[in-house]
Amino acid sequence: MMDWLRSNIYASGALALIRVYLGWAWLTAGWHKVTSGFDATQYLSNAINKPVMESGTGSLMYPNFVGFLKSFALPNVELINLMIPWGEFLVGLGLLLGILTTAATFFGLVMNFMFLFAGTVSSNPWMILLGGIILAAGFNAGRLGGDYWVVSYLRTTLFPRFARKTPHLRVVTKAWPR
Repeated sequence: MMDWLRSNIYASGALALIRVYLGWAWLTAGWHKVTSGFDATQYLSNAINKPVMESGTGSLMYPNFVGFLKSFALPNVELINLMIPWGEFLVGLGLLLGILTTAATFFGLVMNFMFLFAGTVSSNPWMILLGGIILAAGFNAGRLGGDYWVVSYLRTTLFPRFARKTPHLRVVTKAWPR
C-alpha cells in the first residue's frame, strides 16, 4: 500500500485533490485571521484557565502543554498573533501550489495538534487524517504541483550529493518510473 501511495500516478492525482482541499482550508482560515486582526490572548487564557482534563480524575491531560502556554505563549502573545495567521496562510499556499508539500503538511499537523492540546476539536481531527495521508505519501503528493520542479532544483543545486534524475510524468503508466 505504501509503495502505491508513494509512487503510483493515480495515487498522485488523488493526493493532489486531497492536497488542494486541505490547502484551501488552511489558506482561507489563515487569510481570514490575517485580514481581521487576529488576537489569541483570550483563546490562550481560556486554554490555561480551563485546560483539557482527564475524565473522572480531574487531573490535567496535557500538563506540559499548559505549562508551555503559561510560560511562553501568553507572555509572547504578539509573536503567537503573528505566527498562527501567517503559518496557516503559508501552509495553505504551499499545499495549494504543491510547493514544499511535505514541509507544509508537517507544520500544518503541528498546528492541528497544538489546537487539539488546547481543547479545540473543530475540524482538526479530519485535517490530521488527511495531512497524515499526504505526509505518508511524501514527494508523490506534490508531484502534480510545484514540487516536480522545486524538489528537482533543490536536489541538483543545493544538495547535488543527493541528486538523482527526477522522473518525467508518464500518464500511460500506472507507476512512476524509477
